[in-house]
Amino acid sequence: MNYQLLAAEQIEAHISSLSKEEILSLMEIPKLSEHGDMAFPCFRLAKELRKSPAAIAEDLAGNLHHELFQTIVAAGPYVNFFLNKCVVSHAILTQILEEKDQYGNVNLGAGGKVPIDMSSPNIAKPFSMGHLRSTVIGNSIANILTKCGYTPVKINHLGDWGTQFGKLITAYKAWGDEEKVKANPIAELLKLYVDFHERADTDPDLIPQGREWFKKLENGNEEALHLWKWFREESLSEFNKIYQLLGVSFDSFLGEAFYNDRMEPVVDLLEEKGLLVEDEGAMVVKLDEEGLPPSLIKKSDGATLYVTRDLAAAMYRNTTYDFSKAVYVVGNEQSLHFKQLKLVLKKLGFDWADQMVHVPFGMILKDGKKMSTRKGKVVLLEKVLQESIQLAEKNILAKNPELNNKEEVARQVGVGAVIFHDLRNDRMNNIEFSLEDMLKFEGETGPYLQYTHARACSILRKAENPEWETQDAGLGDPMSWEIVKQLADFPKYIERACLKLEPSIISKYLIDLAQAFNSYYGNVRILEQDSSLKERLNLVCASALVLKEGMKLLGLEAPMEM
Repeated sequence: MNYQLLAAEQIEAHISSLSKEEILSLMEIPKLSEHGDMAFPCFRLAKELRKSPAAIAEDLAGNLHHELFQTIVAAGPYVNFFLNKCVVSHAILTQILEEKDQYGNVNLGAGGKVPIDMSSPNIAKPFSMGHLRSTVIGNSIANILTKCGYTPVKINHLGDWGTQFGKLITAYKAWGDEEKVKANPIAELLKLYVDFHERADTDPDLIPQGREWFKKLENGNEEALHLWKWFREESLSEFNKIYQLLGVSFDSFLGEAFYNDRMEPVVDLLEEKGLLVEDEGAMVVKLDEEGLPPSLIKKSDGATLYVTRDLAAAMYRNTTYDFSKAVYVVGNEQSLHFKQLKLVLKKLGFDWADQMVHVPFGMILKDGKKMSTRKGKVVLLEKVLQESIQLAEKNILAKNPELNNKEEVARQVGVGAVIFHDLRNDRMNNIEFSLEDMLKFEGETGPYLQYTHARACSILRKAENPEWETQDAGLGDPMSWEIVKQLADFPKYIERACLKLEPSIISKYLIDLAQAFNSYYGNVRILEQDSSLKERLNLVCASALVLKEGMKLLGLEAPMEM
């Protein structure tokens, strides 16, 4: 329920010169509760109505009435609205209990398709903590877009092509072991990749050998293709175990290799439009007018680059999905790349490039530095997830050894801790990797939200009469009102998170809701047999529903017991 909108509609009926949207933009929330729940300033109307703002406020207050407002009074140049807390509480709780997981749905997207480029790990390299951010931010954005009426298409644009495969094939053929790769594919392929770079420091012949093998792969050499496909299949199989653990699925695994035969037509189109310019032997698109460096399309040796591939991918996605917007969940360091990409597409005459959105994010750092696969300095995501699950199981055994489905709950809590540790931060912030911080089960964490939800479910199980019929009388006490206000704002936060493509907006909202609920739990005898029992249980039930739905938007599960 949007009572600000209701107040705006009331005012609009008496002031024809201002639209509902303009009135809403002027509406204020007073700092002190004695000044009301909302306030409308009348300064802007003074010139037009030829009255003082105080006189306008007096006239307006005398003409506005609605059952959701206990009183509407003039206070100088302001019209102050005081909500009827019992009526509003009852109306909001009734709405949530009727709509259940549909509560908070906002129809912004009208079904429009939104391809989301996310996760995109490199084949034959481990799934490190460095890939966690794109994966969980992208997944949460997809959930939020769905809630807002869009149809997301989650695309895992795999790093399955490039010179690293030439290096890997060189290393495998020189000192690799087929049985070792079969037994432990990712770890062994990583070892080969790291060994290649270490040995290349003393054996400079390895670098040209790597280039030669990649050239063979590009030219369709049978042996090179066989090894590449084998590395890809083994890697995908390992990645899928992690995606399953995270609860993340994809609609497409079309990676870089898919666009190999789609890049030449892009180069031809750029030439046809007269956009390609030679620069020190390379072919570029100049972006001087836009104040950016040139976009490198072809190297001096004729090899195409990432931007060529991304141009082909963008054109393919627009043709395939006719998208209303296209989202790229890729690190902040690629911001220039995406600016150039959009500008080149615009120069080609593709106005749909305006709907392409780069969703940048900060890095996960280790000891203040970026993690590097090449130097072997990675923290494996699977290892972090397993350690988090083990810690959750240890906590359960210590605090609730009789709990049913201990292993399942430990998985939900352990994985939730890792996901929420990422999504509670503004995505542009860098995150210092700390297993200790990630696995804390108190404070602003995923387990804290899950425990709050489980606590609410426990209260409902204990209730003697778990019949959620509402009564005519609502709750008007200050502690329940704090929760009701939070619950009423859920759709607003979802819409904001959708427009900003920022999951942390939901994370912070859920922490505030959980804190309000736990404060209520600590100060109110919820199960006391009196005339307000059912309405208090409605409040608990509505809180549990919104906590669960909010966590679902982030990719967290909500255990009913912990």
